[in-house]
Amino acid sequence: MTKSTKSGIQTEIDAAFLYQKLAEHEEDAAVAEIFRQMNEIEHSHAMAFAKKENMAVDALPPPSWRAKTLNIIGKVFGYDYVLGALMDTEKSLAHGIRNTKSKNQLPLSGNEDNHVKILKNILENQTQVAGHQMARFEKSHRSVGGNAIRAAVLGGNDGLVSNFSLVMGVAGATAGQGSVLLTGLAGMLAGALSMALGEWISVKSSQELYENQMQLEMDELEANPEGEEKELALIYMAKGIPTEQAQQMAKEIILDTPKAHEILVREELGITVEELKGSAMEDAISSFVLFAIGAVIPVAPFMFLEGMQAIILSVVSSAFGLFLIGAAITLFTGKNVWFSGFRQVLFGLLAAAITFGIGKLIGISLT
Repeated sequence: MTKSTKSGIQTEIDAAFLYQKLAEHEEDAAVAEIFRQMNEIEHSHAMAFAKKENMAVDALPPPSWRAKTLNIIGKVFGYDYVLGALMDTEKSLAHGIRNTKSKNQLPLSGNEDNHVKILKNILENQTQVAGHQMARFEKSHRSVGGNAIRAAVLGGNDGLVSNFSLVMGVAGATAGQGSVLLTGLAGMLAGALSMALGEWISVKSSQELYENQMQLEMDELEANPEGEEKELALIYMAKGIPTEQAQQMAKEIILDTPKAHEILVREELGITVEELKGSAMEDAISSFVLFAIGAVIPVAPFMFLEGMQAIILSVVSSAFGLFLIGAAITLFTGKNVWFSGFRQVLFGLLAAAITFGIGKLIGISLT
């Protein structure tokens, strides 16, 4: 069995396992049924792979540590996080398939991102799923899940790498004396505040931009409903709906101004109402905490030790933290844990070594 086939089987098994967990923890019966259907689809894919390789059903591997870890995250933080990470992974796999075919000059079949499309098709064909349920579902896998977990990992990585480099630079110049602790704590606080402020400004400015664009769309709808009706008809025609039917749909929708406004905003501007409900302050606090967690790791040894002992312990603890971050990244990439972990350690130690060397030169020069 080739490595790619083995990986494919594992991916299908993991997806089936996670969709089953999503179904078990979903309170809405209609959405839970969608997850069960997805579980059956993914399980059938795994069985097809096994049959192709003449593999016995009882020889199929269990869910991987990645799938089990995502399940634990779901238990602790909610299964919306699991859904987001799962969908992001499937999008990445689809992108990888397209790239591989392109490199090998193979034609695209249009089925490369079926794992992503299947769920949307089930939603569209599932009459029991109400509009508000679909909106909640789409919001969950688009913004809450994978992005939130990824933000947590990258936030901790930013704090660890930047403060580790800062601490090592000062340690090189001062031989690890007491000033390193003060510098490290100052760097942690300054970096966390900077991250928090940047996140607050980003979210707030996006919300204000969206609100302004939505108001402009409402003004256009009130001032020129005939023109907006034509736009609605064109939108439906672009989706493949026959001209007469599209025009009739637009004529009916334009009579309900709030509904017409919501559709125009979503289709023309790509904005959904849910995107305006995020809290800039919550995101800022999250960024502050995540950065601080990573930044405190290289500083902590200098709270109890000085000199070379503190430097060595800081390097060891930071290397361990970097490895954990690299391992966590594989939740999204699917890469080998050891490769990703040690790559993260290598780059982090290289950055710290450079700043330590520069600090050493500055310290010698000042002396």
